[in-house]
Amino acid sequence: MIETIQWTDDGVVMIDQTRLPNEELYVTCRNYVEVADAIRTMIIRGAPAIGVAAAMGVAIGARDAAEENLDAQFEAICAELASTRPTAVNLFWGIERMKRLFAEIRHLPVDEIRARLIEEAKLVRVEDIAINEAIGRHGAPLVPDGKTVLTHCNAGALATAGYGTALGVVRAAVAAGKDIDVFADETRPFLQGARLTVWELQHDGIRATLITDNMAGHFLKSGRIGCVVVGADRIASNGDVANKIGTYGVAVLAKENGIPFYVAAPISTLDLKIPDGDHIPIEQRGAAEVTHVFGTRIAPEGTEVQNPAFDVTPNRYVTAIITEKGVARAPYGESLSELAAKV
Repeated sequence: MIETIQWTDDGVVMIDQTRLPNEELYVTCRNYVEVADAIRTMIIRGAPAIGVAAAMGVAIGARDAAEENLDAQFEAICAELASTRPTAVNLFWGIERMKRLFAEIRHLPVDEIRARLIEEAKLVRVEDIAINEAIGRHGAPLVPDGKTVLTHCNAGALATAGYGTALGVVRAAVAAGKDIDVFADETRPFLQGARLTVWELQHDGIRATLITDNMAGHFLKSGRIGCVVVGADRIASNGDVANKIGTYGVAVLAKENGIPFYVAAPISTLDLKIPDGDHIPIEQRGAAEVTHVFGTRIAPEGTEVQNPAFDVTPNRYVTAIITEKGVARAPYGESLSELAAKV
C-alpha cells in the first residue's frame, strides 16, 4: 500500500504529491510550521490525509514546545495549522480532536502530555486506513460489474492515510472479483487525476484510462460508464457536497444520462452544523495554477484569473453517500444524522 504519511522519530514523513508521477520523493516535516506549509502547498492533499497531517502537526508542535506557557503555545500551533486550507473540514476535525485530548490531559506531567498527543496522532492515521477499508466494503456492491467507473480528482490512498475513499470503493470492487476499469478526469488546473489517480491505479494494477475534463459528458453518454464515484472535502447536513472543482459539472452530466453518482467519504467529512452547501467556504488559489502548466505560461501576461479550488454539488444530483458506517440516501438530513449517531 502507498504510504501517504507516517510518524517517525525524525518528524512527519509524507510523499510529496507535487512531484508525482515523475518522482517518488518523501519529505520529512521536522516541526509544525513545516507540516502547515506542506498542507498549504499541497505536498499533502485530500481531506482525510489533511486531517491526519493536522493531528500530527499538533503533536510535533507540542513535542517541541517549551514547558512554560504550554497552553498559549498549543493554541498558536492549532491556529497556524487551521489557517492552511479553509474547505476540507477534516483539517478542523483533526485539530479539534487533539484539542479535546489536550484539555483532558492538561493536568498530567508535560512529558506524558506530549507522549499522549503523539500516540493520538498515530491512532488517527491507523483509524483512517480502517475507515477507508470500511467505506470500500459498503461501496463495492454499488459498482456495476463489467462497467467503467468515472472519477474526478484523486480520492485514493494518496488523499488519505491509505486505501482511499472513492478509489477504496474501486479497490474493494476489484477485490470482490468485479471486472471494472476506471476513467480518470485529468482535473484541471492542478491535474490530480492525471498525475495522481492514474499513477496510483497503475501502482495497484487496476486498469485506468485518462481523459480530459471536457470529455466526461461524451463518455457518460456513451453507455460505457456504470457509475461515478468521487470523494468529498465537506458535506453539509442536507447532503450538498463540496469537492474538487469540476465535480458539480460531472454530477449534472451523470444525472442527465441516468448514471448513478456516488460520493465516498468518512463521517469526519460531514459538517452537520451547516444547513447546506451555500455555507461551505470555498478556497481561492493562486492565478499561476491556471496561467501556467508545470512552470510554462499558457495564458498572456496580465490575464485575470478566477481559481476556486472546489465547487458544491447540490444533493439532488447525489445518488448516495458512502461512509464507513453505511450508505446514506435522500433525504440526507435524516440519513446522514442517523449514520453520524452510530457508535
